[in-house]
Amino acid sequence: MTLTASRPLYRPEQLVRTFAPRSIAVVGVSTNPGAFGSITYANIAGPGRFTGPVYKVNAKYDQIDGQPCYPSIAALPQTPDCVFIAVPRDAVEAVVAECAQCGVGGVVLFSSGFAETGLPERIAQQQRLLDIARAADMRLVGPNCVGFMNYGLGLVGTFGTASYKGAPGPHAIALVSQSGAVGAALAQAQEHGLCLSHMLTCGNASDIDVADQVTYLANDPSCQAIACVFEGMSEPARFLAAAEMCRQAGKPLVVHKLGTSVRGAQAAVSHTGSVAGSQAAYRAAFEQAGVVMVDELEALLDTTSFFAKAPAPQARGVAVAAVSGGACILLADKAELHGVDLPHPTPETMAVLERLIPEYGAPGNPCDMTAQVLAKPQPLHDCFEALMADPQYGALVVPHTFAYAPATARIETLGKAAAEHGKIACNVWMTQHLEGPGAIESEQNPHVATFRSMNHCMAALAAWHKRDDWLRGQGPALARLSSPPARERAASLIDASPNATLTEREGKEMLAAYGVPVVRDLLTHSAEEAVVAAREVGLPVAMKVESPDIPHKTEAGVIRLGLMTQDEVREAFAQVMSNAQAVTPPARITGVLVQPMVPQGTEIMVGARVDPQFGPMVVVGLGGIFVELLKDTAVRLAPVGQQEALKMLDELKAQGALNGFRGAQPVNRERLAEVIARISEFAADQRDRIAELDVNPLICVGERIIAVDALIAKQIP
Repeated sequence: MTLTASRPLYRPEQLVRTFAPRSIAVVGVSTNPGAFGSITYANIAGPGRFTGPVYKVNAKYDQIDGQPCYPSIAALPQTPDCVFIAVPRDAVEAVVAECAQCGVGGVVLFSSGFAETGLPERIAQQQRLLDIARAADMRLVGPNCVGFMNYGLGLVGTFGTASYKGAPGPHAIALVSQSGAVGAALAQAQEHGLCLSHMLTCGNASDIDVADQVTYLANDPSCQAIACVFEGMSEPARFLAAAEMCRQAGKPLVVHKLGTSVRGAQAAVSHTGSVAGSQAAYRAAFEQAGVVMVDELEALLDTTSFFAKAPAPQARGVAVAAVSGGACILLADKAELHGVDLPHPTPETMAVLERLIPEYGAPGNPCDMTAQVLAKPQPLHDCFEALMADPQYGALVVPHTFAYAPATARIETLGKAAAEHGKIACNVWMTQHLEGPGAIESEQNPHVATFRSMNHCMAALAAWHKRDDWLRGQGPALARLSSPPARERAASLIDASPNATLTEREGKEMLAAYGVPVVRDLLTHSAEEAVVAAREVGLPVAMKVESPDIPHKTEAGVIRLGLMTQDEVREAFAQVMSNAQAVTPPARITGVLVQPMVPQGTEIMVGARVDPQFGPMVVVGLGGIFVELLKDTAVRLAPVGQQEALKMLDELKAQGALNGFRGAQPVNRERLAEVIARISEFAADQRDRIAELDVNPLICVGERIIAVDALIAKQIP
């Protein structure tokens, strides 16, 4: 996976004056307390907030509320590191120019009405601001943004009402949101104890964007994990580079991607194009970059806070303990849904649980401790201790069913057990008393991760294990499987073809150059030639019309399978030619392919699509017509290695078909993964020449993996 970007990420030291300033000025403060500038100044300079100098700037006033007000940035006693600009749009450019001239480190622009309007003159106006800032090596946040917060500095840099609960603790997370309103809404989680170090927004992202902000936070020691609400980027390579910075810093990056439509698939030629849209590209890229992706916004902060607190898993098993049998069942259901293993306790653990839990309880996993265990602190501690000590378990999940003062002590007991064994405890806040007793204590316990949903809890545990696997799998660069001449050979064949959609014969010739096994075929132009070809390749045979204008042969009725006799071959030739000649608009027909029938096996589709932003992606799914019907596919950026291809097969819901379903011979997954990797190399090598590729199906039986059809669409100049 290799993507390049036109601008490198800003280094942390290039952003420190903006996001960790020592001095600040607010332009646009006035005697109106409801003005954006006045609110911003009050948020920054209020009691218990930012301790550095904060200057008021407005040429209309000498002082406001008994404090000096300066006419310009140049008139300040010192050059501020960061300037918040809250003036009308037409006045912004002059202020930005003055900041640049004075050597300001960064500016934050609240004003709207720039490039987001789509008007050419407003786009040009925003570009002028960017040109001024970059010429002075001054960073720019916005325009059209709500500002940012650095809670460790007491810096609440926004014109809106914002939560602030003091300096963050040691397990704080940071939040980056392209949407300011969504970010502000999420940041209110501080009200129930969530520990935030930063909340950064970027508005129109004319200069500093989400990728820069993630990079800055990756190097900031005040946060242990980063949450990001991500809409999209014109250059996703920059975000993936930021994700790599997070990996190097040992910080999990958790993302919720907004905008999940499959744009661009409407005009797709191949099956691949219809199932691998923009969301699939982002998901594939994030998967390979080790980014944790959550499908629901409501899961973002809980999941990120979990990753900020959780050590590396000591074991894949998870224990569940509750005082409610119903809660045990609910958690077991969600564990199964997300593939989280709940192994039975060891005999030693069971002996402890059986001694502590009354006969009407259920020692095991899930463990129904019953309410009686709660009567005294020691039995509860001993149950938690026994489960945490069991080497099969890396985490313990306990639902909090009722919020009242006596229950708060259990959270501390749970956290102590986790701390003693270097593991993580998960407290699922089932009670709908969302801010009830114990909520803050649970959020702030460094060894207890709090979830508001059983589903989100088990999904996070599954992601925890998956990310650990990913970290362990980071190794040397991929070793190429196909021969060096394959790239040039396939490129010359593509360039030589006059067809926008290559014929099956052309496609298979290119794939064969990459070591992909393909079925033999002979091109015929008459029924008698077809009979001769059938005798040569051996009956039974398959027959297909070859036409660059008929990409989907089944729908056009130009395929016949299982032809056993010469008479059947003659009849089939006439039928497929008649159907091909009836296609509207008229199709170019070069002949009829005759192929030996490949014995039945498991049918797999391997495709590729060149995404406008991400480049080549490889797609794997159940073959034949089912790929679009079932939408059961795995997607990665190409090329992939054999081990990554194996992971793709493991992700398929229908992967059981590879194991010898209903007595069929099991498919050799290693061999299939090798073929997938070779096809991905073809897609990566020819990214500038092809738009889409379908190898559908690959017929797989044991060691034998063979492509019986191939569709390749060239890029349109």
